[in-house]
Amino acid sequence: MAFDLSFTRAREWKSQDKDRVLVGHMPVYFPREIIHAANGLAVGILGGGDKKLIIKGDAYYQSYICHIPRSIIELALDKHFEGFDGFIFPSICDVIRNLSGMFQLLGEGKFVKYLDFPQNFKYHIGGTFYRHELQTVLDEVYKLNGVKVTTARLNHSIGLFNLNRHLINQLYDIRQEFPWRLTAADLYHVVRAGNVIPVEEHNEILSEVVQLIGEEIGDPMDKIRVLVIGAFCEQPPAGLIRTIKLAGCYIVEDDFLLGLKWIQGDIDTDSAEPLEAITKAYLDKSPLSSSVFDVGNTKEARLVDLIRHRKVDGVIFAAPSFCDPALLDHPILQKECNDKNIRFISFMYSENTGQFKVIKEQVGTFSDSIKLWDEPVLADSL
Repeated sequence: MAFDLSFTRAREWKSQDKDRVLVGHMPVYFPREIIHAANGLAVGILGGGDKKLIIKGDAYYQSYICHIPRSIIELALDKHFEGFDGFIFPSICDVIRNLSGMFQLLGEGKFVKYLDFPQNFKYHIGGTFYRHELQTVLDEVYKLNGVKVTTARLNHSIGLFNLNRHLINQLYDIRQEFPWRLTAADLYHVVRAGNVIPVEEHNEILSEVVQLIGEEIGDPMDKIRVLVIGAFCEQPPAGLIRTIKLAGCYIVEDDFLLGLKWIQGDIDTDSAEPLEAITKAYLDKSPLSSSVFDVGNTKEARLVDLIRHRKVDGVIFAAPSFCDPALLDHPILQKECNDKNIRFISFMYSENTGQFKVIKEQVGTFSDSIKLWDEPVLADSL
């Protein structure tokens, strides 16, 4: 399901009720709760990866931008999104803004929305703006199926997604201590499936996996623990994630599929104004990401806090080629790592990268150098 470019399960789900709608959304983050409450399924669109040959999509974009918009256009032109009712393109960068316009020109879906996020984090300014943006999405869905989103429905949906994030975080917490019990690639597949199936089904799957790795399975190996950062939008190939493991690293934290675990904590499920609760959660509980404008809580400090929390031995900066948000942030974050004596390496990839030999050699050298000559990064030393 995680890599099903035909979205088979989502289409099956929609076919079971005439009032159900499918709303596709790109990463990084979109509050899926509001679509769920409107009898819809918010389907994550992560590009074609290495599963889709890009032919027509290259004609729509310049050669000096990232790969993911080309593959999404290719998917659209090859009718992979038939049956989708609408599309949400969250504010990430100018490339994605243009992609939303391209979908409008192609006539994909019954509505296309570029969802802008606030840069002012004061509630009466940025919060008011963001809440209005969410309401415009709900208005578009209401035009399609006439389902009224009540306070009770939305609070119920918020509770389901609170549980979903909690279970995902549980998996990461267990893997922090026992990373050999579930590989990073398997974890990626399990979490990614949540983009294309109902949250109720995903919660069941996550609960079973949490129970599985709560018991001692597998054997620990001599690997360093790393944080991988930079892949918040265009996803790395699963082969690259496996390569990092084979090169001597346990990935215990990452920003793959960041939107599925975006809110740091729970959203209030007893609010008389649940849209307000969702809005405040974005303003107060958003994570470290190149797609967020930070004020008074710098990315550098948040990165160090994350390194301390996960007790990693080093950081891997892995960003898609031509990803302006990530590549503009990385020098700032890398300087902080240098200042704090935190070991790191950096490389770029694209979603359809097929050869990993050079990356394996680079990561392997990084891992060996830490194991052989470096002092461990202790939480108290940061």
